[in-house]
Amino acid sequence: MNRLTDQQLLRDYAGRRSEAAFAELVRRHIDLVYSAALRLVRDAPLAEDVTQGVFVALAQKARQLTDHPVLTGWLHRTAQNLATKVVRSEVRRCAREQEAATMNELLSAEPDAVWEHIAPHLDAALGELVEADRDALLLRFFKNQEFRTIGLSLGVSDDTAQKRVSRALERLRGLFAKRGVTLTGAAIAGAVSANAVQAAPVGLVASISTAAVLAGTVSATTVATISTMNWINAKAVAAIVSAAVLAGTGTYFVQQSQTNNLRADNQRLVAQKQTLTTDLEAAVAAAQANKDELERLQKNTTELLRLRNEVGQLRRQRDAEKQRVSQQSASTPNAAQPEGNVGAYISKEQLAFVGYATPEAALQSVTWVAINGTFEAAQASASPTSPEDLGDPKKQREDFEHDKKTKWASLKGMQIVAKKVLADDKAELKVRLDVDSLQDGRGGTPLFIVQPMVKVGSEWKAGSSGLKYQEDWERDGQIQTYGP
Repeated sequence: MNRLTDQQLLRDYAGRRSEAAFAELVRRHIDLVYSAALRLVRDAPLAEDVTQGVFVALAQKARQLTDHPVLTGWLHRTAQNLATKVVRSEVRRCAREQEAATMNELLSAEPDAVWEHIAPHLDAALGELVEADRDALLLRFFKNQEFRTIGLSLGVSDDTAQKRVSRALERLRGLFAKRGVTLTGAAIAGAVSANAVQAAPVGLVASISTAAVLAGTVSATTVATISTMNWINAKAVAAIVSAAVLAGTGTYFVQQSQTNNLRADNQRLVAQKQTLTTDLEAAVAAAQANKDELERLQKNTTELLRLRNEVGQLRRQRDAEKQRVSQQSASTPNAAQPEGNVGAYISKEQLAFVGYATPEAALQSVTWVAINGTFEAAQASASPTSPEDLGDPKKQREDFEHDKKTKWASLKGMQIVAKKVLADDKAELKVRLDVDSLQDGRGGTPLFIVQPMVKVGSEWKAGSSGLKYQEDWERDGQIQTYGP
């Protein structure tokens, strides 16, 4: 048995009702369950009752728990639930007993006088009430039951049972008033609770029990009921029946013993009332604190979800903008010149930055940067050159800004009319520049230049050897014809 898991023991008990298997489960977990119950109820007898209730529940639900991964957790939770019910029941019981004690104190000044006025008329007045009101008063003041128990007996809620008792008490007070007995409802309730039910003689209990046993009227159902009582009550009943059978008659002080036990229990419960009330108040405060913390976490979660939604919207807007720009660039006329496709005229308005994938695209991007870009972008579009060859950086920036305002401002369009591939990473493009005027006075006539292009890594950049006008090449005798 020691080597079997809790689940295996549960299956053995659920399938074959093995008492040994269940006893092993109790042995393994009784200390944990009892300790949890004792911490919660703070009373050893009550903790024993809770522990017994937990293992009764385990026996009833054994088949359902055979696949439960951690039996210890289920036992602890069940002990907690049962202990909570016991604590609440004890608090209500203390409150009820305190209420009765308060009534007795109010009537202590002249209890006999009040009861002497009520007693002659009580049963007649009760007989005049409707059955529902009479039952409610009998359960409350004759049987001293709490409103929850009354509600269960009458098939109504606790609040409805309390209202029904209050209305019935008021009607009873009216019937007493008709008989000339004028008392408050509280006085009637206290007097009835204290005096309406008197203890029957102990000898009468023994005589009736003896007669029942001797006549053979103890049925199997009665025996079964007695066997299910707790061991204290079972011993008391067995003692009465056995003594009655053996002696025939006798005087037993069972009623007096029970009264003494109840008084002792009452004193113990009154002493615990304040402690239990304090514990409940602390539990309520802790529950409220947990509720506040949960609400705060829920608010934080809501705010986090809102921020995540906003971030998602911004990302979607960014992706949509990227797609729009990509589509716009793809739809721009003459966005890039294919390899060898020369001769297409590109107006100044059609110029765009199209990257550096080919010499033609790189030349168009270089021209667009010269017109619309910055000095840094212009440097990035040119092939690397040593600082000594470039000269003073400040002078370079001034020249760039000057050309941007003068030479490139007069550009109307451009056309690549020829291309010559010198190597895998070198090429020359012959370009016709359509300008209105130039700083040196030459204007109105299309100008031709030859632009060297250099491949740096995977990108083509403008060569650093400089540009020459067509007239200068003719004068130097260096001009060559490329393509159409």
